[in-house]
Amino acid sequence: MINLDDPKKFRTLTGQAHQVAMNMLRPISRKYDLAEHEYPKELDMIDGLSESGASEGAGAAGVRRSEGDDDGAVKNGTNLASVMSIAEMCWGDVGLLLSMPRQGLGNSAIASVANEEQHERFDGLWASMAITEPNTGSDSASISTTARLDGDHYVINGEKIFVTAGDRSDAVVVWATLDKELGRAAIKSFVVPKDTPGMTVERLDHKLGIRSSDTATIRFEDCRVPAENLLGSPEVDVKQGFAGAMATFDNTRPLVAAMAVGCAKASLDLTRELLEEAGVEIDYDRPAVAQSAAAAKFLQMEADWEAAHLLMLQAAWMADNRKPNSLEASMAKAKAGRVGSDITLSCVELAGSVGYSETELLEKWARDSKILDIFEGTQQIQQLIVARRILGLSSAELK
Repeated sequence: MINLDDPKKFRTLTGQAHQVAMNMLRPISRKYDLAEHEYPKELDMIDGLSESGASEGAGAAGVRRSEGDDDGAVKNGTNLASVMSIAEMCWGDVGLLLSMPRQGLGNSAIASVANEEQHERFDGLWASMAITEPNTGSDSASISTTARLDGDHYVINGEKIFVTAGDRSDAVVVWATLDKELGRAAIKSFVVPKDTPGMTVERLDHKLGIRSSDTATIRFEDCRVPAENLLGSPEVDVKQGFAGAMATFDNTRPLVAAMAVGCAKASLDLTRELLEEAGVEIDYDRPAVAQSAAAAKFLQMEADWEAAHLLMLQAAWMADNRKPNSLEASMAKAKAGRVGSDITLSCVELAGSVGYSETELLEKWARDSKILDIFEGTQQIQQLIVARRILGLSSAELK
């Protein structure tokens, strides 16, 4: 059974992460929002996070299960530590969290799919994730980037877009198909170091939010990658289908939910202060209908935030306890992504002209939160996955 209280052993972790967010990320948030694509040098000063658990970030432990994993004991492990610390860090700034070394979403793919030898070899690597293509968005199974075996190397050809930290990371985890005719089962992920000939960062994209994080378009032309850089097994298991590659999302979606939870909490905290300054009283002992419209709206947003927060914790806790969490990961991502956007935009409205201006960070958080409802699977895709899981239908049966 899950305990809804924060584990005592993680309270120091979240406290340290919050201090970093408040004292190091929040003060430079606006600076790097305006200086898009400029590397935040102040992040190099942040050290010691590996001991607190915050450095796990988007490279959490991964959902790795095998026979004998479940000894019956309840575990509060790295996945739970990661979502809790990420939520605190994103209270400071989402884009800066994504700009921190070894916070790449590709680290999560390595953690989820790699074998033990690969875990050791890629330890400490900052890896970004390259999935989306010009003609392939939410339907990851339609990937057209190819990987052809040539001796002891794979030759990769294709183009990837919207690669978070694609310019700054040490390597890119590239999703490519070994054989298009075999469909989803042939899609594998490859770790491609940045200095590999044939891989070119074409451009950096200008974005609505998370501007301090670089987002790249990368082209692969006869890019030769050692065969041992294919994550997991090179065998194409038609029966397993896309499950191996999709295991990555079971890990990353709770992390993105944590980003949305942290950003939304920042908006709620500041809005509460602004409402109190304006004389709006929020009374938890009276029904919302008996209070002002602003207070009632705030109470409703807090309730939505708490629901997203609990779903996030549940998905991470299940991963720590080696329980299948695909449904819960999608539920957490869907709820937190939508709630994050709704709360941050509503806070801008409640704060009026102050919320819309750059004197406060409310408008920035509203811009930052939108991507959290899109990447790692859009709101609509998450709802589709949840429906399939609940109804017991396959992707072919429910599209």
